[in-house]
Amino acid sequence: MATTTPTAGTPKTTVATSTTGITGTTTVVDPVVAKIAGIAAREVPGVYALGGGAARIVGNIRDAIGQTDLGQGVRVEVGETQVAADVTIVVHYPERLQVVAEGVRTAVARAITELIGMDVAEINVTVSDVHIPGTEDDAVEETRVA
Repeated sequence: MATTTPTAGTPKTTVATSTTGITGTTTVVDPVVAKIAGIAAREVPGVYALGGGAARIVGNIRDAIGQTDLGQGVRVEVGETQVAADVTIVVHYPERLQVVAEGVRTAVARAITELIGMDVAEINVTVSDVHIPGTEDDAVEETRVA
């Protein structure tokens, strides 16, 4: 049996009795939920990256120093029993945007429900860009002079 501590704006806290009769408190903080949602979204076919332009620039710097932010591009609100998430993605061209967005919605909802054990209120997906193969940011620029 589990009860939720009703404090608005704080992480979900439950006091649970396990099958062994041991009671304790479990607290799930927002960054953990965002990280799980980010991992799930990245696994969807057609997703190139998460986050808008500025977030991806900061993410590239974090990647370079070995501190990847798996919650990049994900904002969550954790209530007492429900989670709402906003996920910003970049889609591979020529993938169908609505199909990829629906895949992200499904994957994130499944991860939140199965791994965290909370209900999903809503998942909003924003497509901020389309990645065209061969136009990587780190591609070698051609020079006009030798």
